[in-house]
Amino acid sequence: MIALAVKGDRLSAFDQGFSSFVQSWESEGWTRVMKGFSWVGSTMPVIVLSLGMIVVLYVFVGRRKGLFLFLAAIGGSALIGYVLKSLFGRERPSVHRLMEEDGFSFPSSSSVTAVALYGVIVYLLWSPRLSRAGKIALTAAAIFMMVCVGLSRIYLGVHYPSDVIGGMLAGAAWLWLSIAVFKHLSDSREKM
Repeated sequence: MIALAVKGDRLSAFDQGFSSFVQSWESEGWTRVMKGFSWVGSTMPVIVLSLGMIVVLYVFVGRRKGLFLFLAAIGGSALIGYVLKSLFGRERPSVHRLMEEDGFSFPSSSSVTAVALYGVIVYLLWSPRLSRAGKIALTAAAIFMMVCVGLSRIYLGVHYPSDVIGGMLAGAAWLWLSIAVFKHLSDSREKM
């Protein structure tokens, strides 16, 4: 529905209003913070975090089967972001840019990847041995990172709010599909 609304140019008022609200926070300090979150959502930090997570899963947690899910979630999210951007071809915002960015705007690839990355980390680290407080902290940290990466893209003027929401929904859909397929394959192997 978001994609259709974007294609039909029905979200202009929402995009302008929400962007103005987020960009009204502008200050030197906020700009540094938002550039930091935007950087965390970029390719190199995601690769480094992913490699670190692979080591944690393989060596420390012992969830070796989870590596396949992790790689599918992250690799698939990058591919989905690229394909959808190419399909929609939406130009980036042209006003109030605090940072330059190339490529198309919809959906926000950073948001697609953030939801897939932090979501799959929560799924794979969730364990009966983890305390209730640990589960709450893990989930809260993941949601915090997803929201901050998305907000940073709006604040810096490189995405419309609908790009970020569309990216988060695409990331969530891919994450759900990845987990569902992983669980189905795991259950099938256990029955054999």
